[in-house]
Amino acid sequence: DFGAALGLTAQVVEPICPDRICGYMQRALEQLADALEQAPDRPVRELDILPADERGYLLEALNQTEADYPSERCIHELFEAQVQKAPDAVAVVHEDERLSYGELNARANRLAHHLIGLGVKPGDSVATMLDRSVSLVVAQLAILKAGGVYVPIDRALPSARQEWLIADCAARLVLSESDDRDLVKATIPVLPIEPLIAGTKSSVDLGLALSADAAAYVMYTSGSTGLPKGVVVPHRAVNRLVISNGYAKIDAGDRVAWASNPAFDASTFEVWAPLLNGGCIIAMDGINPADFAKALKQQRVTILFLTTALFNQYTSLIAPTLARLKYLLCGGERNDLPSFLKLLREEGPVRLIHCYGPTETTTFATVCEIAKSVEDMTSIPIGRPIANTRVY
Repeated sequence: DFGAALGLTAQVVEPICPDRICGYMQRALEQLADALEQAPDRPVRELDILPADERGYLLEALNQTEADYPSERCIHELFEAQVQKAPDAVAVVHEDERLSYGELNARANRLAHHLIGLGVKPGDSVATMLDRSVSLVVAQLAILKAGGVYVPIDRALPSARQEWLIADCAARLVLSESDDRDLVKATIPVLPIEPLIAGTKSSVDLGLALSADAAAYVMYTSGSTGLPKGVVVPHRAVNRLVISNGYAKIDAGDRVAWASNPAFDASTFEVWAPLLNGGCIIAMDGINPADFAKALKQQRVTILFLTTALFNQYTSLIAPTLARLKYLLCGGERNDLPSFLKLLREEGPVRLIHCYGPTETTTFATVCEIAKSVEDMTSIPIGRPIANTRVY
């Protein structure tokens, strides 16, 4: 403090620029001085402390994320395009069961015709109470083909919570495991899925005129701070998540692990990223680290998403296996820096991506690819917006 002037020395850690910090301080002090002189009652929160170039960088440059993606097409239409390209390619694997794109499409079409016959109309919700399985993939595709909205319900929830979710989403019916039929208490039909899939309905594409702005699914939040909230997600939002997304180039050679609970929004990425890009879903069972690592290798998985808790656990136990992946994505909570460093020291081909996004943003809103430079950081950043996404 020089009396008539102030001096400021900015000590920063690279890559932060000291001029940037000083620019912030100068702008803030100028705004504060002007307000004290001209509008002393003005709340501090209303002061504009962003320098012009910083405002342009934060609000415009960082949000220049536009990329071409099929924003006008429905999820099932994009899947059907993959069927036309490679009908014999394997679409989904679970234990000893596997379906080609053509077989999956035929089963989904038969179920979609059944659903329409049961009164499902465009915009109707259909609840699914199914574990990770080939049948669940068939169900989700069929519901979309019928113009419906799929609503995954966790089978492990208390029955009272299940009933509340089914009522809240106004489901027209519930598709369940055969042994769940008498356990699910609902005032609407609860139908075992297998007889419907095995029926004799037409296996031809339905071709309903539907909009990419129409709802594709409803995903409920955990309700940890109150009642669960149902987030309605349109078809185009899923397309944006998995096609030309700016963080992971997924193609027909990829085998994506489906390890998340179907009622958790990461499953959106795990199911549709492979199916809309010609790849293969690998439905995983259990979370025992040794068995998980064995399955990753046997099934030649290339892409895996892990919640933060599992990421921290698995990097301490099966890091060499994880390092051989093409992409390893993780997120959900504040991450543990040492876990990232341990995996990076394996020096595998894996591209390690930290993801952030509430359910309302369709799984991921921002991503940060992690490199060895994080050794100098104290925490893992959430990164920058994915393609066709703006953040503030």
